Amino acid sequence: MNINIFYTTAFLSLVGTEIAAQTQETGLNVVYILADDMGYGDISAYNPESKIHTPVLDSLAASGIMFTDAHSNSSVSTPTRYGTLTGRYTFRSKLKKEVLTGYSSPLIEPGRETVASFLQRNGYQTACIGKWHLGLNWTRKDQSKPLYTGSEWDLEDTSNVDYEAEITGGPTDCGFDYSCILPASLDMSPYLYIENGKATAPVNQYTEDYADKSIRGLHYRHGDVAADFRHEDCLSYFTEKAENYIQKASKEDKPYFLYFALTAPHSPWMVDEAFRGRSKAGAYGDFVCMVDETVRRICEVVKKSGEAEKTLIIFTSDNGAMWSEEDIAETGHRANGRWSGKKSDLWEGGHRVPLIVSCPQVVDSGKQSDALVCSTDLFATMAEMIQQRVPAGAAEDSFSYWKVLSEGDNQGSCRQSLVYHSDKGYFALRKGEWVLLDCKGSGGWTLPEEDVKDTQSVQLYNLDQDYKQHHNVAEMYPELVKSMKKELDKIENESR
Repeated sequence: MNINIFYTTAFLSLVGTEIAAQTQETGLNVVYILADDMGYGDISAYNPESKIHTPVLDSLAASGIMFTDAHSNSSVSTPTRYGTLTGRYTFRSKLKKEVLTGYSSPLIEPGRETVASFLQRNGYQTACIGKWHLGLNWTRKDQSKPLYTGSEWDLEDTSNVDYEAEITGGPTDCGFDYSCILPASLDMSPYLYIENGKATAPVNQYTEDYADKSIRGLHYRHGDVAADFRHEDCLSYFTEKAENYIQKASKEDKPYFLYFALTAPHSPWMVDEAFRGRSKAGAYGDFVCMVDETVRRICEVVKKSGEAEKTLIIFTSDNGAMWSEEDIAETGHRANGRWSGKKSDLWEGGHRVPLIVSCPQVVDSGKQSDALVCSTDLFATMAEMIQQRVPAGAAEDSFSYWKVLSEGDNQGSCRQSLVYHSDKGYFALRKGEWVLLDCKGSGGWTLPEEDVKDTQSVQLYNLDQDYKQHHNVAEMYPELVKSMKKELDKIENESR
């Protein structure tokens, strides 16, 4: 053997061993908790007038830092999840608007680097538990026939789906060592748990459309159901899986990354008996109380693991709450805080979300930051945390806010602007206190384009002066509109 090759190989092996040892000794655990359809104003720490008492999330905020200008990269579910895991705006993918359903094909491109695969390659254990909603590869029993008949939103015959076959294209193919997921939302079939690519029980039941007219958010669509699946047990089921994972992973000699995507408080609003009437915001508010309890259970198991000091707990939401003016009038609760709009919209209520980060070893307690942050920024933040560069060609829309966490630097985020898009595929650009909406209405469901009589094709708001976005000042600042529209068009065109 060439002696130079021998020494080079030995040196690289030694370096690799040293890096692995450093990861084991100094690496922080990360628990990323992503609520589903939970608003900025649901948490008492963000909204003192909230009709929902959230003692655990309030305590988590007090123990760390709460961001007041954090946003999901989209105002609906699937795009935010893609952006969170890949560090990319979702309009760069094949999904230009709306969301996937339970039988959709994978959205994350084969070979695409995710925050999970990146951390995995850098010595982390990785797990995905909860709502996936990013598409899967289902097997057809008869390859000559379609997977199902009807439409994705109105399924007719799904008898050609082979639920016993391995289900690929999910978390395991995106860098997660372990996964236990629900394919899509809790109101979308198929209703089953998939653990490491296999259904946990036979899919041998069926449910018709369900709706309780006495509770607005208590409904789900028809479809196939597994023998071990009950809608009302889903949140608790995944919480127990997360608890078990943390207990097991904390005993290993390397850090872990847990992406824990809750199924609540998205509809159906199924509230355990012990939580009914806990809030003053109806079934939705009681469901948020169950989310608060889930966070308590996670914090408790982290504490019992003996690794609380070195565990970064991040709590946020995938978009704003599905909460209307009628709901506000009925309950007095503003799920999206003082912001206008709701889930699906480009108005602030659609995408301004709570973001709380706690870790005794890193984050000082009682902090608040108004740094501009996006859900796509997780990737770059994790990279800076472990002192590794973001790989070339990956996470191009991710900016680290690690210095905000570790140094208390309120300007520690290097993000200067932010693009987000609505359920209908409309875009907005945020820069400083200004936001430009490239549409006439809300961009989503609150005020559809066809219902707007205003001749202005764009909206410009100064959020410092008009946080409710009631006064479109586009005509007053034509040069600003021109420059922001040009920048937005450039970003959009880059993705085509």
